Amino acid sequence: MAALLDFNHREKKPGFADVVNALIDTALTAENAERPARDYLGGSRLGDACQRRLQYEYLKVPKDDGAEFTGRSLRIFALGHVLEELAIGWLRKAGFDLRTRNRHGEQFGFSAAGGRLQGHADGVIVAAPDGMAVPALWECKSANAKNWRDIARRGVVKAKPIYAAQIALYQAYLGLTDAPALFTAINKDSCEIWHELVPFDAERAQSASDKAVRILRACDAGELLPRHTEDPEHFECRFCAWKERCWA
Repeated sequence: MAALLDFNHREKKPGFADVVNALIDTALTAENAERPARDYLGGSRLGDACQRRLQYEYLKVPKDDGAEFTGRSLRIFALGHVLEELAIGWLRKAGFDLRTRNRHGEQFGFSAAGGRLQGHADGVIVAAPDGMAVPALWECKSANAKNWRDIARRGVVKAKPIYAAQIALYQAYLGLTDAPALFTAINKDSCEIWHELVPFDAERAQSASDKAVRILRACDAGELLPRHTEDPEHFECRFCAWKERCWA
């Protein structure tokens, strides 16, 4: 019996869009590889659930094979920056006096522990409509529809503890504790915008600061802090760039 011929099978060849996107992503990853690595512990990261992951970040431990940022990831990050710039313009048009640079033209930020802990704020509101208390920290994030809806439904403190820790820490170090911070979240899928006021939480700020000290001391002593979980299949581990190294 003659062999049957499969006329439905076709080897998928890259289309024009695939070729162009590959060139873009190659350029983006090459550009990212040339950027100097952060040489401090970022205040925006201290709300991360896993202290050991923060150690790996601070010590610049090589990531697992295949765990480096892809071109798509870098495009997502870039989109977040663009949306933040748009939000700045929208708020200013709405009557908010939102500053993103200090009188010296530098981004608002802080440095502690001999420069080993740093943070840079999105902005400071110095005047606002409707009697909003000022000066107030402004932080802006963009999110996909699922995460945005969670933030809008439960609030940033419950939905995104990592953002809440960042806000509290920045309020403390920048001396913006008297007025609630304005947190803005933009839905990347629908362009819906969520705004909420986040009162200063001294306990949360202190916890984040203590965590930074604990991480830096452990790094200096060459000690690994405990993992967030003892389950390697926990979602925090499954998507971690150092999973193989950590569990080896």
